[in-house]
Amino acid sequence: MPLFKQYNQYHCRWAIWKQEESIDQLLMKLPVMGRAEYLKGMEAFTSESRRLEWLAIRVLLFELLGEMKKVLYEPSGKPYLADASAHISISHTKGYVAVIVSRRHEVGIDIEQYRDRVLKVAHKFVREDEKAHINPEKEILSLLLIWSAKEVMFKCMNESEVDFRAHLMVELPADSKPFMNCREYRTSLRKRFLIYYLTHPDFVMTWTIEEPEL
Repeated sequence: MPLFKQYNQYHCRWAIWKQEESIDQLLMKLPVMGRAEYLKGMEAFTSESRRLEWLAIRVLLFELLGEMKKVLYEPSGKPYLADASAHISISHTKGYVAVIVSRRHEVGIDIEQYRDRVLKVAHKFVREDEKAHINPEKEILSLLLIWSAKEVMFKCMNESEVDFRAHLMVELPADSKPFMNCREYRTSLRKRFLIYYLTHPDFVMTWTIEEPEL
C-alpha cells in the first residue's frame, strides 16, 4: 500500500508505512539500478520478517528523500546516512515502520504497538513523579507514551548507560496538548525535549525535532 501517514513539520518530515507488501513488491518501488545493493543487504537476515522490515525502512526513506541512501549505524545503534545529507531516526513495531528526517536538526522517532506487557515492566522505567499523572482508565496508553517518549530522548542523546527511570523524565500531556515536556538527567546539559505524539488503534508514536538550546 502507499504511505500510511506522513507529515511535514517545520524542518522535518516523518512518515509511517504499513507493511503489507512482499519483498518483490517493495523492491518494485525502488529504482532498478539500486535494487541489487538492497538485495545484498538483506542477506544479513535469515528471518523473512526482518528482511521485510529492513527493506520497508529503506523504501520509506526513499519516499521521503527522493533518492536511495546508505544507512550506517553508530556503536550505540543510532542510524545515520553515509553521505550525512540529513539527520534520521527510524523505528518499527508489528506491521508498521516509521522514519523521520531533517536536513537541519537532530530528530528522534518511536512507534509502539499496544501490549499488556508494558504493565509488567513499568517499574523499570516509570519514575515516582510520573506515576501521579498516569490515567488509571487509560493505563496502558499512559505507560506507552512514557516509554515511547523516553525511547525518543535516548535516540537523540546517543549516550551510553542511560537508565530510563533515573535519567529520563516525561510530563504526560495535559488536556488536549499535542506534545509532552520531557527532560534528561544523564548529561550535564540536562536537556529539555518537546516530544509530540500520535495515538492510533494499533500503535502509539512519538517524535521530536531537537533544536539547539540558546
